[in-house]
Amino acid sequence: MPQTQWSDGTPEARAVTKGPSYHWFGYYDKCPWSADGTKMLAMEVDFMDRPPTGEDAIRVGLVDLEAGDREFHAFDETRAWCWQQGTMLQWLGSDPDRLVIYNSIEDDRYVSIIRDIHSGETRTLPRPIYAVSPDGTQAVSINFSRVGRTRPGYGYYALPDPTEGQMHPPDDGIWWMDLETGETELIVTLDQITTIAYRTSMENENWFNHMQFCPDGSRFLWLHRWYRPGSPRWFTRMFTADPHGNDIFLVADDDMVSHFDWLDERHIIAWATHRQIGDRYYLYRDQSPWFEVIGDDVFTTDGHMSYSPGDRRYLLTDTYPDAEHKRTLLIYDTQTGRRADIGRFLSPGRYSGEIRCDLHPRWNRDGTQVCFDSIHEGERQMYVIDLTGCVEG
Repeated sequence: MPQTQWSDGTPEARAVTKGPSYHWFGYYDKCPWSADGTKMLAMEVDFMDRPPTGEDAIRVGLVDLEAGDREFHAFDETRAWCWQQGTMLQWLGSDPDRLVIYNSIEDDRYVSIIRDIHSGETRTLPRPIYAVSPDGTQAVSINFSRVGRTRPGYGYYALPDPTEGQMHPPDDGIWWMDLETGETELIVTLDQITTIAYRTSMENENWFNHMQFCPDGSRFLWLHRWYRPGSPRWFTRMFTADPHGNDIFLVADDDMVSHFDWLDERHIIAWATHRQIGDRYYLYRDQSPWFEVIGDDVFTTDGHMSYSPGDRRYLLTDTYPDAEHKRTLLIYDTQTGRRADIGRFLSPGRYSGEIRCDLHPRWNRDGTQVCFDSIHEGERQMYVIDLTGCVEG
């Protein structure tokens, strides 16, 4: 396996949050840094050893990186959250030094809130967000209560699911939302998607999970999942469409797709399977049957992958725990095919399943640092690694 070693050993992982409370950012497909790099978004909670209930609230806020004191400053609380993805807290692309967006609950419904972190002014939108376009003008949303039932750790528990017992309801699915006006539209339904390459196994419970816009916001992708008959596991397919649910395309249909990222407006990398090849990192071309294997001699397991900002040259990813209960953080150079392991972090076995702490690594905005969540020092906290010596400027 081609591999680059650090000239001065493994780089230091620097904690940017501290106890006694626990902190994390959530998923790997969002950037916690403000545009000027001086602030980092985070979430705070007082327990880390059990799943949340609908009554548990977390604090959402930020860390002032210029102060250097690792102090968390909360600006709100919310009961709309989960361990794996938090409350979808993120900077809004329309003003990423001032505006943030996250999910909450008002009047017994899930909503999203846009907050000005300087003035404290807020604006409430009628639906929660799952994925937001890079320019911060639109979002797509799902039924978080349904996901909370079907895929614990990724949905919310504060409100009941009105679709419980329905296998593929015609009035539930993906909603599009205009973040300026609050206009919403149901664009893809669960019932509709089962009519595409239908299988009889789809007469089990179906749901949508994991969505992301492409870099210019012209299309987005999502996963369609349903339980295997008589099994707690599920089948997965990957789809794309435009933001209004038109030009739906079935990208991958061989039963398993996990994590993914857009390389550009046309190409998607994903950990998936193909029946004649097996589980690999695949690069797909949207609206085309073309695909190829990436890093065949480098990647042997699933990970949370994302391309470096700007040049899109490097692939940042991680692994799940190995035999020593350690997760590896690594970078792959798509031009040279070389891999650099930048850390291995203990993940105690008692923190597994829904309460596990995946590294979920994310780039800063110029590709010079990586932030990740970890419990290798006994607490769920956020860490930063400087990439000097591993990536070319």
